[in-house]
Amino acid sequence: MEENWLEIGTIVAPQGLEGELRVLSVSDFPERFQKRGMRGIQGPQGGEIREITLLRGRELPGKNVYVIKLEGVENREQAEALRGYKLWANKLEKPRLKADEYHVSELVNLEVYHHLTGEKIGVVVDIFWAGNDILAVQLEANLASVKKKSPSSDSEARALVPFVKEIVPLVDLKAARIEIAPPPGLLEINLS
Repeated sequence: MEENWLEIGTIVAPQGLEGELRVLSVSDFPERFQKRGMRGIQGPQGGEIREITLLRGRELPGKNVYVIKLEGVENREQAEALRGYKLWANKLEKPRLKADEYHVSELVNLEVYHHLTGEKIGVVVDIFWAGNDILAVQLEANLASVKKKSPSSDSEARALVPFVKEIVPLVDLKAARIEIAPPPGLLEINLS
């Protein structure tokens, strides 16, 4: 059932006495915490995602934390019982993006090519944030010189590529392709 949902945050604490919850966000879209509607909730150990209605929410400035109110959570004890739960949004309700903005789900599994040579470098397998977005690229087997320097086995060598315009000048979702212009040493130094 997770294929229909995007994780947007984790409930980290109750807020006050009226059943409000603090949620640590992993989303770039405030409306996912502020706009009333259906969300999903999942226990700390995983399991089934069940639907629940978000009634309202507000941001705590500068903390990447939102205070939300969920239907049926009426007091601090009920809120405390949800500590560690994951909050999910429906994948079909993606917020609109500006030009040169992408949803993570659109970038994972795209093939990565060298911008100048056209050589296939690998496939995006993950994206995470560390000051800016970072693409984790599973390297192609033919990149032997790079992989020799990897602490991982050949089948697991990944390069970490900053997702900035200077290094990733082209994202073509229709062609399922990303082109990178890595500065010298980037693929070798960022192996994970």
